[in-house]
Amino acid sequence: MALTGRTALLAALGTPVVGLLPGWHGLLAVALPLLAAVLFDLAGAAPVRTLRLARDGATSARLGEPAEVRLSVANPSRRPLRAELRDAWAPSAWQPGEAFAAARHRLTVPPGERRRVTTTLHPIRRGDHRPDRITVRSHGPLGLAARQGSHVVPWTVRVLPPFTSRRHLPAKLARLRELDGRSTLLTRGEGTEFDSLRDYVPGDDVRSIDWRATARQSAVAVRTWRPERDRQLLLVLDTGRTSAGRVGDIPRLDAAMDAALLLTALATRAGDRVDLLAFDREPRATVRGRTGGDVLPATVNALTTLEPRLVETDTSAMAATALAQAPRGSLLVLFTGLDAAPVTAGLLPVLPRLTERHPVLIAAVSDPRIDELAAGRGTVSAVYEAAAAARHQAERQATAQRLRSLGVTVVEAPPATLAPALADAYLALKAAGRL
Repeated sequence: MALTGRTALLAALGTPVVGLLPGWHGLLAVALPLLAAVLFDLAGAAPVRTLRLARDGATSARLGEPAEVRLSVANPSRRPLRAELRDAWAPSAWQPGEAFAAARHRLTVPPGERRRVTTTLHPIRRGDHRPDRITVRSHGPLGLAARQGSHVVPWTVRVLPPFTSRRHLPAKLARLRELDGRSTLLTRGEGTEFDSLRDYVPGDDVRSIDWRATARQSAVAVRTWRPERDRQLLLVLDTGRTSAGRVGDIPRLDAAMDAALLLTALATRAGDRVDLLAFDREPRATVRGRTGGDVLPATVNALTTLEPRLVETDTSAMAATALAQAPRGSLLVLFTGLDAAPVTAGLLPVLPRLTERHPVLIAAVSDPRIDELAAGRGTVSAVYEAAAAARHQAERQATAQRLRSLGVTVVEAPPATLAPALADAYLALKAAGRL
């Protein structure tokens, strides 16, 4: 049971009666009629426990997009339901400050009928979001008291990674078509796989002329080439402690995920096969054997609930798992950091095992704040910060150079540009015939 503000107001209005009739007579003169009115109001309120509630609506949404979850309330009693309803979800299902208003609804349901309310979620974290309890407060006809109870109605809204880098996909696909020799430019398709013969046009490289085919026809024929297809990519995400560091407003792992999604979409369109492995001390997520249009949805689904763990990555075990999962000659794309200590102690000892069998590409998230600090001057503290930032930059550059000396392609960029930079590196490898 719950009393409303109207009950308190009536009790306050009875104060003069208590003053005119001192003692128990005045209290009883006010309390008894008010108690009778409250009991009458409770008797007229629709019961809460017998309500039938069901959910429908959105089961998934991208981070940053709203998700509407509908709740139907059926009133099987013979009394009308005048209710306040609170649909409680975790705080991460709302934008800051909007949870109180967005979770509460007022509704009236006549006897034997059903009504529907909509709760609009604005999640601020990816992953699976589930509701807590639905609390219903059923008011009586006088508005003095209410019956209150809770129901548990399960539901799950999966909030997917935002994939903000998808805006770069059309430009990268245009570059891929150019490499494939299908653009409107009069350029020879780059690559190492023979594609077809066509007539010579001014501007073609004379080295591409096929003299045997030319001898069999009246026109000069040239060979066209295309990048290799049906190659294997294995995307390896380091989910250890270094991936939990935040750059700006997002963890490094989220920036790596965005780059991995763009690369997956691009490589799939290029005719290559893409697998995924997320690892710290053990496999956290895997995607294997998917083809065509199934690859990107499976990758998104695997990444949705992935969170960094505050443990040191077992690089040796990660390398062994990658070697066991990827066939020889696969492109290994490793999303990790370039901090000197973890790379020297963990990654460098296992790199020869990887580069012996596979081309390796390392994608690392850089912090633009370091560049800002390195350029700072004017105060004593700014000079010290600039010196520390410059030393950090020098260490990362030295680490990247050591990796390149072992035949590794290194891509380091801030979160906003990591995805397109990684896509460009992949296209450059295809154009050079290194896949």
